[in-house]
Amino acid sequence: MTRKLLVIGEIRDGILRNVSFEAIAAAKTVSEGGEVVGVLLNANVSDLAHEMIAYGADRVVLVENEKLKSYTSDGFGQALLQVIEAEKPEGIIMGHTAFGKDLSPKIAAKIESGLISDTIAVEVIGDQVVFTRPIYSGKAFEKNVITDGITFATIRPNNIAALEKDEKRSGEVSSFEAEIKDLRTVIKEIVRKTSEGVDLSEAKVIVAGGRGVKSEDGFKPLQELANVLGGAVGASRGACDADYCDYSLQIGQTGKVVTPDLYIACGISGAIQHLAGMSNSKVIVAINKDPEANIFQVADYGIVGDLFEVVPLLTEEFKKVLVSV
Repeated sequence: MTRKLLVIGEIRDGILRNVSFEAIAAAKTVSEGGEVVGVLLNANVSDLAHEMIAYGADRVVLVENEKLKSYTSDGFGQALLQVIEAEKPEGIIMGHTAFGKDLSPKIAAKIESGLISDTIAVEVIGDQVVFTRPIYSGKAFEKNVITDGITFATIRPNNIAALEKDEKRSGEVSSFEAEIKDLRTVIKEIVRKTSEGVDLSEAKVIVAGGRGVKSEDGFKPLQELANVLGGAVGASRGACDADYCDYSLQIGQTGKVVTPDLYIACGISGAIQHLAGMSNSKVIVAINKDPEANIFQVADYGIVGDLFEVVPLLTEEFKKVLVSV
């Protein structure tokens, strides 16, 4: 059964986030040969349309309005509901990010649709589209199907591979005039309290520190290793509570959920709340002085030692290896 799918692109600092391309790949599976329509909402997004097409969208709808320059659930909600009414899709896909987690429930409630959130896999079995999502802090997985109405899902970053980019692909790009009125929220200023460089939720490599880093300066060798590997720095709640770093770096049940290709845990004991946020990483390396630390139970590789000795050694070795590649 072919379906028309809308993919809501997510823009940060004028750039499309990788999860937007992963959402296109998921939509291609769900559409079963139907049309995949990218939707971009912002003040000026025309230069990003072709990128969505290059990653698999068949056409793109641009909703450009000064009231969409900064994200508000009210403004984006009004605009997206009008696009949905005009396009009448059989499905909607977006990233399970702060943006998606805030906007998707609002839209689902307005269109009286079900919502499958935090999807990590999509497959077609017979005449049903099956979505897999983790439950119980990643200890188990459930499979969901939508039996009636619009197929609406958010996907976790770094779990569904984006299609290969093809600059030669072409598709229609159209503008949509959305009426946005009576905004209850006006964004005056945005102050970011995040680390520079790679976005933590989309990083392929994460070097994370716990209470074992002992101080704010203790994160410096972790940042050096992350820079060498082209990754991001994260932290356990313990490190954040101790004021070693900002809470924007927190990974865990009450922080960000991440699934990088490589997760290096430094001085992290492995409390269940932290494991809930990173245990689905593809490869986990644990560095801890305590050989009985719980983090070793989920690690693929474990190093028993002082992180302040081990991490600089790893950094130097990676520099040598990466130079020779």
